Amino acid sequence: MAAGRYNFTIEQGASVNFELAYKDSTNNPVDLTGYQARMQLRPSPSSDTVYITLSSSLAACGTGLNLSGSTNLNPPTSGTIGVFISANSSSMLTFNRAYYDLELAYTSSESGSCAVVERLLEGSVVLDKNVTLGNFNF
Repeated sequence: MAAGRYNFTIEQGASVNFELAYKDSTNNPVDLTGYQARMQLRPSPSSDTVYITLSSSLAACGTGLNLSGSTNLNPPTSGTIGVFISANSSSMLTFNRAYYDLELAYTSSESGSCAVVERLLEGSVVLDKNVTLGNFNF
């Protein structure tokens, strides 16, 4: 199956938090139990430069991908993927436009110990630059 296409905007200095619903061809949620996810933003699809990497291991302040949706309340069987970039992480981004893809990996009895990788989404990202700089003190 070809990757879907989704373009989005990151507001520099603000938190990014949105949710994707992964469904099969019969519109049923895909069970993400045992899956891993990864996503990178680059200047072009063929560039070696990486602006940011997101994985299913959430980094400090929540930057990463969550296979239990954006609220972490959905079970992996719901097929929801939360995409998070912390305000601190987005404030360090300086590009105008970047490109990304989102990949999922799993192993199955048919694949043995080899990972099956699916490219779920691809697209471009525009960075909307902020005016107010600095961090909040919490």
